[in-house]
Amino acid sequence: MWGAAEVMNIAKEHKVNEQIRVRQIRLIGGEGEQIGIIDTRDAMQMAREQGLDLVMVSPQAVPPVCRLLDYGRFRYEQQQNEKENRKRVRSQEVKAIKFRVKIDSNDFNTKTGHVRRFLLEGHKVKVTIMFRGRERTHPELGERILVRVAEALADVGAPESNPSMMGMDMNMIMVPKAAPAPRKERADGAEGDQAAPGAESEAVAADSGTAAAQDAEQPTAPAPTEQTESVAASAQG
Repeated sequence: MWGAAEVMNIAKEHKVNEQIRVRQIRLIGGEGEQIGIIDTRDAMQMAREQGLDLVMVSPQAVPPVCRLLDYGRFRYEQQQNEKENRKRVRSQEVKAIKFRVKIDSNDFNTKTGHVRRFLLEGHKVKVTIMFRGRERTHPELGERILVRVAEALADVGAPESNPSMMGMDMNMIMVPKAAPAPRKERADGAEGDQAAPGAESEAVAADSGTAAAQDAEQPTAPAPTEQTESVAASAQG
């Protein structure tokens, strides 16, 4: 694999294989080993035997420096590195939104909506209050607007630092707020608490059913007959 430094050392436009017309070169092998000064024809032969390309990496040197490598793979990795670099630059971009001291409600809501969108996209946002003429003598007016912006966007961002004056402008950097992690354990506990009363009710119902069954199994004493009552009366007489 090629590192970023090696990629940058090779110009985007360089000579490959038969495009190299010098008689001798200083050759670097496919593993980065120093082979030394050899004829270009011998280097070409080595490249063909190893299934690699001969690429001139330093044409200003005397003799020019070439390297054995898989040129197609190198170009692919170079393009991927450039794409990652562009993506990294975009992610670090700071957006800017400007407010006036005497801003109306509609304009305030519109600009605050732009700041919200940038924060949700992961960008930092520089909110600027522009002062005109004598407005500069009342910086509290600008601070009041910045406080309104911070309060309106408290759910998606927060000020990185206190507002600061720079020339005729007052600036505040808003940074995205990380989304809170879902509290799964708390949700599970709540479900368990909700299930407990139902289980208790089922247990009570089961106990009631058991008691009823036991009452049904107990034998019932027979009602006294007329003969039994006559025998008892004779005994008393």
